[in-house]
Amino acid sequence: MIKRAEYLKKLIQFRDTDLIKVITGVRRSGKSVLLMQYRDYLKSQGVADNQIIYLNFEELELLSVRTADALVKVLQPKLDKQRHQYIMLDEIQMVDGWQTVVNGIRVSYDCDIIVTGSNAKMLSGELATLLSGRYVEIPIYPFSFKEFLAAKEITSDSREVDQAFLVYEKYGGFPLVTLSPVALKDDILSSLYDTITLKDVAERAQVRDITSLRALVAFLADNIGQLVQPAKVAGVLKNEGISISNHTVENYLQLLEDAFLFYRARQYDLRGKKYLRTAGKYFIVDPGLRRTAIGRRPGNYAGQLENVVYVELQRRGYTVDVGKMNTKEIDFVARKVDRVLYVQVSYEIPANSRETDDLLQLRDNYEKLLITQRHYPDIQDIDGIPVVNIVDWLLRDAPSEM
Repeated sequence: MIKRAEYLKKLIQFRDTDLIKVITGVRRSGKSVLLMQYRDYLKSQGVADNQIIYLNFEELELLSVRTADALVKVLQPKLDKQRHQYIMLDEIQMVDGWQTVVNGIRVSYDCDIIVTGSNAKMLSGELATLLSGRYVEIPIYPFSFKEFLAAKEITSDSREVDQAFLVYEKYGGFPLVTLSPVALKDDILSSLYDTITLKDVAERAQVRDITSLRALVAFLADNIGQLVQPAKVAGVLKNEGISISNHTVENYLQLLEDAFLFYRARQYDLRGKKYLRTAGKYFIVDPGLRRTAIGRRPGNYAGQLENVVYVELQRRGYTVDVGKMNTKEIDFVARKVDRVLYVQVSYEIPANSRETDDLLQLRDNYEKLLITQRHYPDIQDIDGIPVVNIVDWLLRDAPSEM
């Protein structure tokens, strides 16, 4: 079992607070394993077994627990007002009305509550109303490259690192995929892709037109790094024989975000200091799923690299936008607390200086960075802007990317 140290650290930091810990992320990204690791930590700290309640709502025994009343019937015999308890509810979004039950437990018992879910909607509506200011979200992602290397038992100074990155870029970082033989990786990714699109998106939202949904996923995956406008997407798909309206595209895009399959980076006007109500860019949660969605064919290496950088910035806790300054574009404007990082991503340093010129147009003193896939050992910076190879950047400890 690979320890998810950074996520575990966050859970420990919020231990025994009144805040409900909400672990969110795409299916099979490691949410259940993180709960097990937290449970092991608690036991190592002397917490008794009868103080820990763990329920996984995808297990056979709990498939019938799908209402608030059924949840109360399962939980109440396990709850004890005479002791402090740790309540872990895995894939809780499967239960309708769970928010009211969890809030009732929080009010009535001395407990530490952790829930996990694979849909962003669990953080809206009733939960936001009942628990305003009383929960903290801990987003979890498939393995980072550093975690991937640890799982493969490859040290960061090994000669295997560059080759390992090519494998990571091809198959991604889902734990099960990472730990499986090469011969099984594509089959596992295909199964995972089907489950996410069919169960977490289509079934949950009662989408009947699976063909259009998958066509949209394939389009987004094939056009990573490109600005996406629903009307234009609908037009492209219609030209390919997929009848779909602008409204349906917009609806499907939201469903894909809700399932944590894609993330949307909004355009931010760096001169006007405002978000633009125009197109955004969509990035997929894992490069292995991207490859599966487009039929395992190679291509769009620049977009693929941009996708890896975007997800890593998200993983490191940044809010990530696409920067726009007149006709110039900054790939990523990453913000965290009072820190701002401008990032350009390029497969290789181009013959012209466009990538760094765009960064130099920014007159503030925030950090600027050019990330490349090719190694340039003799080039440390261009006009004062640091140039770093993607592998070197991924292996640096956050938050000190520079």
